[in-house]
Amino acid sequence: MTGRVVVVTGGTRGIGAAVARRFADAGDEVLAPGSADCDVTDEAAVTAFFAGLDRVDVLVNNAGVATSAPLARSTLADWRRQWEVNAAGAFLCTRAVLPGMRERDTGRIVTVASTAGHTGYRYASGYTASKHAAVGLMRAVAAEVAGTGVTANAVCPAFVRTEMTEGSVARIAETTGRGLADAEASLAAAAPLGRLLEPDEVAFAVTFLAAPRAAAINGQTIVLDGGGLPG
Repeated sequence: MTGRVVVVTGGTRGIGAAVARRFADAGDEVLAPGSADCDVTDEAAVTAFFAGLDRVDVLVNNAGVATSAPLARSTLADWRRQWEVNAAGAFLCTRAVLPGMRERDTGRIVTVASTAGHTGYRYASGYTASKHAAVGLMRAVAAEVAGTGVTANAVCPAFVRTEMTEGSVARIAETTGRGLADAEASLAAAAPLGRLLEPDEVAFAVTFLAAPRAAAINGQTIVLDGGGLPG
């Protein structure tokens, strides 16, 4: 796994930073743009970013956002923002790298989705819908590249110990009156794992799917929740 050019969107913190470190430690050349470097919702910005690269061997669609509210109180702006980053962003970046991968007949595309891409969660309609779309995108791309040297897959973790999850914990504590520890425990209890995942656990799954020897794995999802949902 050395010498490849790897792009990890949203790679400045949390899961993205852990993914970037794993690839870098393996000897790959890693670009980990944050939103200030490449706004994945901006078609022109995405096109310009990838046009400046000689090639991309591995794309990790990691950039993501989340908000929570009952459906009746969810705003269209929040819905659109989650859809644009989580789903359209993955589409734009995937579209940008796929022709080059097809031409070279080699490449790996891995999208960091969520268990919300497999099931529904209360108070997360926009996030759930967008992550379902991200998983569906990988399956559609996988069908297009089947039989080539390119693969497209997704990882679907339960709650991960990141700044995004810290925000969710704070919102739960604020709305329920619980302490932060109890609020975190309620999220951890949502999966059989019984704890929050660490970012590096997700990064391990991403680099596994991106490995050259993972060429037979295409159109799949790896669920990281301790055994609650099927892959």
